[in-house]
Parts: sequence; C-alpha cells; structure tokens
Amino acid sequence: MSDPASLREQVLSLLASGKATSRADLVEALQVAPSTVSSVVRRLLEEGAILEEGTGASTGGRRPRILRLREDGGVFAVAELGARHARVGLCVPSGVLLAAEEIAVDIGAGPEAIFDEITGAFRDVRAAHAPGQRLLAVGMALPGPVDFPNGRLVGPARMPGWSGYDVQSDLSERFQVTAVVDNDAKAAAIGEHATRREAGDMIYVKAGTGIGGCLITGAQVHRGGRGLSGDVTHVRVADSGERECSCGSRGCVETVASGSALARELAGRGLPVSGTREVVAATLDADPVVVTLVRQAGRQLGVALSGLVNFLNPDSVVIGGALSSLDVYVAAVRGMLYERCLPPLTQSLSIEASIAGPDAALIGLGHLLRETADIRPS
Repeated sequence: MSDPASLREQVLSLLASGKATSRADLVEALQVAPSTVSSVVRRLLEEGAILEEGTGASTGGRRPRILRLREDGGVFAVAELGARHARVGLCVPSGVLLAAEEIAVDIGAGPEAIFDEITGAFRDVRAAHAPGQRLLAVGMALPGPVDFPNGRLVGPARMPGWSGYDVQSDLSERFQVTAVVDNDAKAAAIGEHATRREAGDMIYVKAGTGIGGCLITGAQVHRGGRGLSGDVTHVRVADSGERECSCGSRGCVETVASGSALARELAGRGLPVSGTREVVAATLDADPVVVTLVRQAGRQLGVALSGLVNFLNPDSVVIGGALSSLDVYVAAVRGMLYERCLPPLTQSLSIEASIAGPDAALIGLGHLLRETADIRPS
C-alpha cells in the first residue's frame, strides 16, 4: 500500500488532471480500498485542499459527489537556479504553472545576494500574474547535492560559499511560509514524470552547464541513503582525456559531455563561445566543428548511462537541460545506448528529449510543495 503522503499526492494529481472526479474514480485509478480513498478525501476536504459539489451521472447506484481542487487558495513561488540564470515562476496548488520568467544571476555571488535577487523576482512575477493572491509556499531547485528534505547543500562542486548552507531555513524565514529545496535534476525529473503521466520507471538526465541525474521508480524519486542519489556527473568515462573535474578528480563525464566542457573546448579552439547558450546557438547554426564536438559529447554521456540502463532496466531515458534542445546530442546518446546496452533492454526503451522543457523543475517543485504546504483557505 502507498504511504499516506504518496497517496495524498496521487489523489491530488488525479483530480488536477481530470482523470478522476469522484471517490469511485479514485478507487478504480489507485486500486486501493474504498475506505482508504474515503479517508484521504475526508482529510483533504478538512484541509480545504479540495471541494465537494454537485453530483455526477449514476452508473447503477447512488449518484457520485463531484470532487475538484480548490484553485482560489493562493500560489506557490518556485525557482530554479543555474550558474548564470535563474528561472522563477508561480504554480497553483493543482500543479499548473501560471507563469515563468528568467533572470540573470551569478551563483558565485553567494546565497544571500542571490536570494535578494530571487525575492525581487518573486515580487515582480506575483504582481504581474497573481496580484492579491496569498503566498502559500516557496520552492527552490539547486544545481548541487541537496540533503532532502532538510534543504541543506552538501559539498556542491561549482557553488563557492554555498556548502552546508541551510537554504530551506533561509527561504522559510524570508517569506514566512513553508519552503522546500531539492536538487535541480530531481525536481526536473518529478516535473517531467508528472507531465508524461505514463512514463513508468525513468532515468532523467539534466544536461546543461553540468550533468545531473535522477531515477524515478514506482512513480517515486529514488533518493538513496542520504538523499544524494543521481550523481552521474562524476561517473568516469573512457576517452575522457583525463581532464580535471570541478570535484578534483579526473575523467568525469562532466568534463566531456556538459555545456561547460563544450564551451571550454570550443573557446580553446578560438571560437567565440563562453557558455552553454553559445554552444547551443553555434550548433543550431550548423558549425561543423561544433556539431562534431556536440555529437562526441552526446556519445560520452551515452557511455556513462549505458551501465545504468543495463543495471536498472528503465522504461525510458529522458534528456533534459539546455543540451536536450540539440537533436544531434540526443541522437548521439540514443545511438550509444543502443550500441552499449543489451538488446532485450533497449527493445522497448524510450530515449528522447524532455517534453516539459525548461519548466520541468518548476513543475516538479509545485508537486513537491503540494505534499507539504498548508493550502487551506485563510
């Protein structure tokens, strides 16, 4: 049987998607006892998270009461931090993303300076898209290992001044609401899985400035013993040239398959490339040198993932992050997985780019907040 928090989330997701509108629908979709569904629904009604109104068509017995999410209870403010940019947005409790905007940041400036900028961005996006709506909770996704659910960063390699910082407490004190903090790849995996609905067991890889990963199995994030699972960034790969990684080791996949690695390689060849966005632009312009290097980077990521696919036998591998917009990169990952993995494991394996795109982490944060935030009307 699912744990209460998971069952609560599944009920809310089914009602939000319209796949269920009554207790009977929930029983059929969740394959649990009617008494279990009634207990979860009763708690959600008491919280004010859902409403019960009207009746549906009878299928032979008593006409069912219609259930729906309450949408006038406020908004969640959500943000994903990158090395040079942050994406901020608003979600309603149903999980729908109302708005998303991007601002420039320098993550090396440290948490206090960054959070001042994020606070201003939240204020602006709320004024533009949800004036007068109360703030229910705040969520943030970070490009480093996060001790979940405690919300503290653990030894991030590319975030000077952030190691050990209690991000969750800072956000909660600033906004005086519930705060949730997670790793960016995990938050994005949750958003991607929710968007796809029928994704099954999924390996999600965020390929941007760095490389992050997450396994979702049984519709739940696999977090591991300390919540630090999914670190494909520092998997060693052959033919890496033993380049030094930000972690202090050598030969990690990040040194050959990430946006920062590609930008560094291209800049070393005299091309005007300083970051992942310029790599993407140069690839889309069909620069032959860039396309060749991007293809090689995708193949290296495929090498790193092949062992995971052989071991875990997922239903899908999804590539997200900025590099997922490049067909040549995704195709190279796919080709290497077909080459390196056992044929029975790839026969029905889906290998494709993210469909949630740059909003995946924001959507995922909305789903995480829905599990913890007080969404009762004030």
